[in-house]
Amino acid sequence: MSEAERPHKDETHKSTRIGWLRAAVLGANDGLISTSSLVVGVAAAEPSRHAIVLAGVAGLAAGALSMAAGEFVSVSSQADTENADLARERAELKAAPEAERDELAQIYVARGVHPETAVQVAEQLMAHDALAAHARDELGIHETTRARPLQAAVASAASFTVGALPAALLAAFLPEAWITVAIVCLTIVLLAVLGTVSAQLGGASRWHAAVRVTFWGVIAMGCTILIGKLFGSVAG
Repeated sequence: MSEAERPHKDETHKSTRIGWLRAAVLGANDGLISTSSLVVGVAAAEPSRHAIVLAGVAGLAAGALSMAAGEFVSVSSQADTENADLARERAELKAAPEAERDELAQIYVARGVHPETAVQVAEQLMAHDALAAHARDELGIHETTRARPLQAAVASAASFTVGALPAALLAAFLPEAWITVAIVCLTIVLLAVLGTVSAQLGGASRWHAAVRVTFWGVIAMGCTILIGKLFGSVAG
């Protein structure tokens, strides 16, 4: 059997993960940074353990719900736009199929396909699934990147909760004198791990991703610690 005749193995592309990966990484990163920053900021003001733990739990709950709601609304808007474009394209295909075929063929010609071949390709693709062909090549709507509001909301809320848990648990069980140092150190380590894992899943540079997310996490925690100390000294 020649090389051309051999069946090709199924290929797994990174782009198939883009929908849930973006929401999951964003949620975990936000949960880790925001909750850790909130806890160390409150701890820097030297309040009671009750206030520190309350801040952690409240930050976790509010953040997870906010992420879910925000992601659902945002992705729903994208889905509405996609559905409106598909409905319009469906109507145009019904009203003027030949014009739509020519439009699709011109897209292929612009990509370098010979005009006669482009018309044949357009006809064959439209015979198979006209709407899918126009959605993909005219509108740029692909099945792997379609907006899925519920999936994005659940992924964001769950990942935010996972990211926020370490800071909340440390605040609840560590001695008060160790809370700030322990949370800052653990957060830096987890941010580096998160950046590395997300880069690995997405096929990007692990080093750059780890440094980027860790840098901004340190900035966020440093700012909230400073604000907590200033507020604590003024209020005290």
